[in-house]
Amino acid sequence: QVQVVESGGGLVQPGGSLRLSCAASGSIFGINDMAWYRQAPGKEREFVARITTLGSAKYTDSVKGRFTISRDNAKNSVYLQMNSLKPEDTAVYICFAAVRSRFDDYSGMPYWGKGTLVTVSL
Repeated sequence: QVQVVESGGGLVQPGGSLRLSCAASGSIFGINDMAWYRQAPGKEREFVARITTLGSAKYTDSVKGRFTISRDNAKNSVYLQMNSLKPEDTAVYICFAAVRSRFDDYSGMPYWGKGTLVTVSL
């Protein structure tokens, strides 16, 4: 069984910074794409950033230049460094991982974390 757990959320003032972490554990041979999504109150879940196994990153336009996604394959972890935070960044941030459970599993299965709350406010 695979578990995906986020950490690092909290309350931060506008203009501040926060670093989120996400670690996958369990029966893992490897992980393909890892990504961050977020869901604000009353809104649908939206894509934030993703990173491939070899480190190619992609971001939604609203966070470009402010957020940086990274990963540590040895630790089965992905991170999201968030700078210059704005009130509109307030949301539950959810981690995604495409997990390969065996060596002959190439596509991976989707796993989602429970989310960590980020509140940007005075």
